[in-house]
Amino acid sequence: MAAIVVDDVSKSFRLQKDRAHSLKELITRRDRQSGADQFWALRNVSFEIPEGSMFALVGHNGSGKSTLLRCIAGIYRPTSGEVRVSGRISTLLELGAGFHPDLTGRENVYMNATILGMSHRQIDRVFDEIVEFAGIEEFIDSPVKIYSSGMYIRLGFSVAVHVDPEILIVDEVIAVGDAEFQRKCYDHLYALRKKGVTIVVVTHGLDTVETMCDGAAWLDHGELQLVGTGQEVSAAYMRQVNAEERRERDEIAAAAAEEAAAGTDGPASRRMEDVRITDVELLDGEGRPVSAGVHGEPLTIRIGYEAIRPVPSPVFGIALHSASNVHITGTNTRIGGLDTPTIEGRGHVDFVIDELPLTSGDYELTVAISDTYIQHNFDRREREWRLPVRHGGRMEPEGLVDLSGTWHVTAGAARVER
Repeated sequence: MAAIVVDDVSKSFRLQKDRAHSLKELITRRDRQSGADQFWALRNVSFEIPEGSMFALVGHNGSGKSTLLRCIAGIYRPTSGEVRVSGRISTLLELGAGFHPDLTGRENVYMNATILGMSHRQIDRVFDEIVEFAGIEEFIDSPVKIYSSGMYIRLGFSVAVHVDPEILIVDEVIAVGDAEFQRKCYDHLYALRKKGVTIVVVTHGLDTVETMCDGAAWLDHGELQLVGTGQEVSAAYMRQVNAEERRERDEIAAAAAEEAAAGTDGPASRRMEDVRITDVELLDGEGRPVSAGVHGEPLTIRIGYEAIRPVPSPVFGIALHSASNVHITGTNTRIGGLDTPTIEGRGHVDFVIDELPLTSGDYELTVAISDTYIQHNFDRREREWRLPVRHGGRMEPEGLVDLSGTWHVTAGAARVER
């Protein structure tokens, strides 16, 4: 059964470019629509969200995700189409929106929870849980204007998730707070999901989409691109992001090459990053290029680069995902204890694996080059290369990775090792 049905929804807004500067001008203007443009935030969007599932809306900033969320929550009315909702909705769109700075935390809990539809008796039952979850017991009777931003956010989230909703609408607020509080937020969302609550989230965290969401919808400039499982939608979205980044890099590189040939230092050469990835190659134990790795045998991942100016101590990294979008591992030269020298021009960096632990299957390889502090990516290619792994001569374990351990059995005085 569907908890939410989005049926051919479109939403437009009027953009007033030539505003009247006085009441007289507004009244006497002959064409009152002059200077007003229609902006379509959503166009003909349709999908269903099953009851008790966790569903994500993904896409770039300005793609229409938050507008659609507000249509589902009943804050916006669609210009055309309709949204049908079965269940009591609680929204997490702006934490602490009903808080008054001069009231205490206790008073704001009661006021905010009342705004969200709870009775005084219901609030009494969960008050201690709200305060404990927020972790502000000693400040609950102090005015919230003295709270830190973190305390304010924690209390707002805690109130909203204790409303006992049937449908929970969340707009990017699960990324707030410190690491410990984020973990508590995710644990609580998981508990709500187990109780059968339908959860709809807007998030840029694709790990959340892949690991926690049953389904997802991808929006681009207000138009629906794909509806599917969290892993399917996340992978398709990342393929488009990578293709756009690659196209932009190629255009900048081509323009910079033309400027260099003409002996000028134009905008393109100034926009080009200091170093870029040129290619990735797989080599076997003898250093020969191969199209696939073999389980249990040596493999080298060679990362080619080109630095247009000296780059001191860059960090090279790789990450592996399975075909089903499971993040298997990630490492870099700093983790490996290699202090790379200053690089310039063309060259390559090798990641050497003595015995490939991956079991046979198809994997996706992410490669990145960042600065020495791992704060800025000069170039990052998300899952751009395939890493096929073939069966070796020995029996493979189940799963994705061979732990390559040894077994010991002690039977009486005898010890058998294998």
